[in-house]
Amino acid sequence: MTRVRVEGFTISLDGYGAGPDQSLDHPLGVGGTDLHPWLVGTRTFQRCHFGQEGGTTGIDDSYAARGFHNVGAWILGRNMFGPLRGPWPNLDWQGWWGDEPPYHVPVFVLTHYPRPSLELAGGTVFHFVTGGIHEALERAKVAAASQDVRIGGGPDTVRQYLREGLIDELHIAIAPILLGRGEALFAGLDLKALGYACVESAPSDQATHVVLRRQDVSGS
Repeated sequence: MTRVRVEGFTISLDGYGAGPDQSLDHPLGVGGTDLHPWLVGTRTFQRCHFGQEGGTTGIDDSYAARGFHNVGAWILGRNMFGPLRGPWPNLDWQGWWGDEPPYHVPVFVLTHYPRPSLELAGGTVFHFVTGGIHEALERAKVAAASQDVRIGGGPDTVRQYLREGLIDELHIAIAPILLGRGEALFAGLDLKALGYACVESAPSDQATHVVLRRQDVSGS
């Protein structure tokens, strides 16, 4: 059965999943890169993003690696594809990740503005969805076939899917920093009322990993 998952989504101690003032120079917002040392140094990240060997193992790498297991499609908010707002000024921008993004499967990007699909090296194809979160999820499930759909972010996209109870499992990494401002992941949400419960937690030197699961969803 296809599950809908969030994996490796990092928030600060004060609950922010991105810093303020996102821009081309600060794609994660000011201070946002301070959320991710637990991930960037892992063997999984080095292999998936840079094609390099090496990197750390242990708890952080274990969570990073399982985030790519059995994923057949992704869903991203537009900010996760690029810094542009409004109508696409041109089709030159191909995403933050260069010629070969780390997805290697179909990726459905939420946007209000149509754009032709974009196929890049390594099997990544970006499809731009103007019909909202439900249309994106329906298309992603078809593309994923028997595999899972991973919601990549940003915070507002994850929040929309949580609000509708559409996420089966959510892995959060809590970084030991304060951002003060930014995008709060759980703002306005009552996760307990939505049926979510903590089923797993594990600390590392650089993050505390927490897994939330909808109580009516099997972990098998």
